[in-house]
Amino acid sequence: MPDGVPGRSNRVRRILRGPRPEAVPALVGRACAVVGLLDIAAGVFPRFRHSRMHALAEVLPGSFGPFAAALSLSVGVLLLLLAHGLKRRKRRAWRAAVVLLPAGAAAEFVYRHSVVGVVISLALLAPLLIHRREFAALPDPRSRWRALANFVLMSAGSLGLGMVVVTAHGHRMVGNPSVADRLTHVVYGLFGFEGPVGYQGNTSWTVAFSLGALGWLTAVTTIYLALRPEHPAARLTEEDESRLRALLARHGGRDSLGHFALRRDKAVVFSPSGKAAVTYRVVSGVMLASGDPIGDVEAWPGAIERFMDEARSHSWTPAVMGCSETGGEVWTRETGLDALELGDEAVVDVADFSLAGRAMRNVRQMVKRIERAGYETRVRRIRDLGQTELERIRRAAEDWRGTDTERGFSMALGRIGDPADGDCLIATAHKQDDEPGEYGDLKAVLHFVPWGEDGASLDLMRRDRSADPGMNELLIVAALQAAPKFGITRVSLNFAMFRSALARGEKIGAGPVLRAWRGLLVFLSRWFQIESLYKFNAKFQPRWEPRFVVYRASADLPRIGFAAMQAEGFVDLALPLPRFLRRRTAAERSCAHSVTERDVRAA
Repeated sequence: MPDGVPGRSNRVRRILRGPRPEAVPALVGRACAVVGLLDIAAGVFPRFRHSRMHALAEVLPGSFGPFAAALSLSVGVLLLLLAHGLKRRKRRAWRAAVVLLPAGAAAEFVYRHSVVGVVISLALLAPLLIHRREFAALPDPRSRWRALANFVLMSAGSLGLGMVVVTAHGHRMVGNPSVADRLTHVVYGLFGFEGPVGYQGNTSWTVAFSLGALGWLTAVTTIYLALRPEHPAARLTEEDESRLRALLARHGGRDSLGHFALRRDKAVVFSPSGKAAVTYRVVSGVMLASGDPIGDVEAWPGAIERFMDEARSHSWTPAVMGCSETGGEVWTRETGLDALELGDEAVVDVADFSLAGRAMRNVRQMVKRIERAGYETRVRRIRDLGQTELERIRRAAEDWRGTDTERGFSMALGRIGDPADGDCLIATAHKQDDEPGEYGDLKAVLHFVPWGEDGASLDLMRRDRSADPGMNELLIVAALQAAPKFGITRVSLNFAMFRSALARGEKIGAGPVLRAWRGLLVFLSRWFQIESLYKFNAKFQPRWEPRFVVYRASADLPRIGFAAMQAEGFVDLALPLPRFLRRRTAAERSCAHSVTERDVRAA
């Protein structure tokens, strides 16, 4: 047999065998997106249907009969909405596609007697039915806000697409209507009424049906999202929290981020033995864990396997933010995921800390200057504070927050003064020679969570904006100096993203690539305080512990980064009520104050 024939026959067999089952959802999702775009083009642009693409456009599902334009738009938009769900293997998207494609095929045959149109619809339907087991992903967490977001986005999209529809038939317009008239015509058309723009012949019916279809889709999808059963995001239950606290009592000294697993807006999966756990939150389809698994290292693989099973069952993208080097090794070994260094955590060993020496000169001078200005500090356990003072600190911490959006996820507890958090450490700054204000003489607050029995991890920093600069330095020094009497030997400070790149890039001999990377980070620091956090941490001469992000594929990194920014509060896609209209329960008033100040921990 000639050389190359076996290879050619293998390729033929692979083609005849079709795509691998696991690749079908992505292929079908892309096919639906392409068909949807072509359907929209066929419905919007009259010349598109009379061009060389006419033969293809005429047989696409939905572009048939006297209502071709409106049906093309409807089916095109619906297929675009379904495409992402099909790529993510969502069961409900599969059900909708299985109903939509045969309906389009049947209508194509009835109205146009087109066998080709039926074949195209069934060609997309066949892999959906053959590989139906690949579409088994469960729904994502959702709330009623999704309906409002859909209404806003669909309305904006319908207005824009409607303007294109009206303008695309400009050669048939009566007169030369203004932009305002065209926009008015679109708005009227979305509600099913005739607008001020007139057309020659039957074009007015085409435009009216197209606009009406857009308005109908906006209304139907919004009503569906508003009335469907709510599937809220998982929350940490009292039983889960109790089990996590037991694990932290035995193994909490391993990871400085361990106590942040007790955030009550996280969910948790436990290993089969119950000796380890992974906490997470789902954001925009990303299953985002933070820090190392909690518990016995020997049981970590079981918890990680449960985490990955949960991600597969919902078709979520798995990711871990801020795990240690040991954690990254276990994650990559057990799952086949990759790890990338994200930054460094600043850890100060209390026994080695001193204000003496040239390296600490700036901090020493700042602390002395503030102390001479009349400030004093107090460092206590939360359980040692009276209820009145604790409530005053809570209110001050909330009002001193830099933004309306609460920030923090991987390195923030999300509350102050909960009865279960009595071991947390709080440092406060007071100025005695001023007239007592709304919060008495309180000027700044630092809150630390336990890190095992002999450590503390910085949670948040808040200060009165009218106080003298240097409050954070003053309180960190006070906490480090008071640490021995609380049995604390190590303190974890802020997390510095890309710290090694910033440090190496400013040294003599750094190459052009490293200098360019550092320059980009410095530029981004205008918004994300990357460089300022590094320089703030470096003041206290810490040792640097690397932290990593664990991810499945490089293509997932932008999505993971965006989800992390949402989780940390840098990006808010929700539509919250104005602050003065929000209702808060007594429990929320007592403990729902998470990290928000960006001179705390960057994520």
